[in-house]
Amino acid sequence: MKANIQVQNLKCHGCATTIKNKLVGIEDISDLNIDAETKTVSFSYSNTDTINEVKQVLASAGYPEEGDKNVLTTKAKSFVSCAMGKMNA
Repeated sequence: MKANIQVQNLKCHGCATTIKNKLVGIEDISDLNIDAETKTVSFSYSNTDTINEVKQVLASAGYPEEGDKNVLTTKAKSFVSCAMGKMNA
């Protein structure tokens, strides 16, 4: 199956690097693509529980799914995650 999740706070390559590093550890994910322009995380998976796991990982890093409540703490997490992604790129 293929998933496309639009996320909040995805602004740049640093954000995309952080998201990739966080999601690459999930065994069921393949064909991972993060597009900062469209703010979309796309991947293939086989287990239906994977979608929820990915959404939880994204939210904990400061990138909740579009439509979820985007509170100040989530935005702050995304700035830190972005900076870490830029340093690890």
